Amino acid sequence: MDRVVEERLDGLAARRTDGTLAGGRIGLEKESLRVTPEGRIAQTPHPAGLGSALTHPYITTDFSEALIELITPPFPSTGETLSFLDRVHRFVYRHLADEILWATSMPCRVGDDTTIPIARYGTSNVGQMKHVYRRGLSLRYGRVMQTISGVHFNYSPPETIWDALAELDGDTRPAIERVSDGFFALIRNFQRLGWVISYLFGASPAVCKSFLKHGTGSLVELDRGTWHLPWATSLRMSDIGYKNSNQAGLAVSYDGLEPYVTSLGRAIATPLAAYEALGVKVDGEYRQLNANVLQIENEYYSFIRPKQITRSGERPTLALRRRGVQYVEVRALDVNAFEPLGVGDAQMRFIEALLLLCLLRPSPRIDATEQTCIEHNQRTVASRGREPGLRLRVPGGERPLAEWVGALLDALDPICTVLDAAEPGAHRPYARALSLQREAVADPERLPSARVIAELRANGESFFDFAMRRSLEHRAALGDDGLSGEEVAAFTTQAERSLDEQREIEASDQTSLDEYLRRYFAQATDERPELLA
Repeated sequence: MDRVVEERLDGLAARRTDGTLAGGRIGLEKESLRVTPEGRIAQTPHPAGLGSALTHPYITTDFSEALIELITPPFPSTGETLSFLDRVHRFVYRHLADEILWATSMPCRVGDDTTIPIARYGTSNVGQMKHVYRRGLSLRYGRVMQTISGVHFNYSPPETIWDALAELDGDTRPAIERVSDGFFALIRNFQRLGWVISYLFGASPAVCKSFLKHGTGSLVELDRGTWHLPWATSLRMSDIGYKNSNQAGLAVSYDGLEPYVTSLGRAIATPLAAYEALGVKVDGEYRQLNANVLQIENEYYSFIRPKQITRSGERPTLALRRRGVQYVEVRALDVNAFEPLGVGDAQMRFIEALLLLCLLRPSPRIDATEQTCIEHNQRTVASRGREPGLRLRVPGGERPLAEWVGALLDALDPICTVLDAAEPGAHRPYARALSLQREAVADPERLPSARVIAELRANGESFFDFAMRRSLEHRAALGDDGLSGEEVAAFTTQAERSLDEQREIEASDQTSLDEYLRRYFAQATDERPELLA
């Protein structure tokens, strides 16, 4: 298999002027709870000085009003992406008063659902739709699960690679078809290998006891305030984190663009009796957008998503169908408590190389047997990934995790070599990123998940105390500002502009929310999204 990768690398080098894989576009979306100095979820509204959560391109909210999401534009290097994320963190801290950004994926001390405010986006139809969607999530899964944070890694390979691959493969189809098929090949291989992200970068092996009030399953008490699993890497990605049992039978297809859009669209259009019993619009107030298995596309939980930038009022599946896949969103990364930004350069370079491997490797379709193996491996590594001698499933048998990871790191060698060729001088950051993971595999105590448990035990800390300490350290590192006057002015102008844009949207609405939602869900592939205004 990896001989094919090396042959494709050679073929690409012969067909591209620069001979490298560098220049792909990399973006991040990083979630963090705003918490009080006492470590509880903030009850204050999204700070006005940060602009409108509805329209600001870089600073918004996720499920909760207190769950800030920081978004970078796509950049051609990890350094530029992290630099932007650093600056936006610093601007946010200028407007948080005494509040703190929580440094881990698993939340702070949480009370019942009433202590977790659902995000609000103003009075416009689109703003109300976003709020109602979150009400639906609250009813279906509870608010506590929605306080879990993550880091999303957005990536698209360099555009020139697609024509080079087409020439290499003799593929004469229209670009939208072959590029989308290439992305879905990448996605299928990432489904097969995505467990390695939880293994190498999982950083949530423990959780505050306040998170689980009604049963702990297989979790074990670490101390009076902490539940954990001894060998876990990512409780966030385990059965106690993001999960939806009603999605288990969806069978969303990754065979290609049209099967994906069709299967996901079917789930959005299929009623579920349990959700019908909750009611959709009760006493004149929406409880959820609809009573279907999925309210909208974003409700489908997955390790990785194909993405296309949507236009105003456009459904994501229709954007994909109309314009194809533009990038992938990797959703498997925990917030890393050992990094002030929640993610580090070496992590990002490793993931970039892994995604390129997934693109260049042969990627047959995933049948039912292999899908069962994939789901088992994802769950098992999240809950038991550091267990000595752990074996994962492959069709027809098993494979030791340690052997599989070693082979995967070897397969990444030539890709990192090509990526490093574009770096200035003798600097080899991709080889260094790969070397760090080799060291962690050789000594699993270096894995972030193991380091969390080691610090809890060494310091006699509960999970809450550990996360609070790290959060305060990161605030000290990022809260000293460090922004230039020009940078502050630019962020301030962007915030003010976003507030103006929200007001314009609210003033321009010409229909009721009922009619807006009817038109939104009735969109056909040839309909113009601007008709929803």
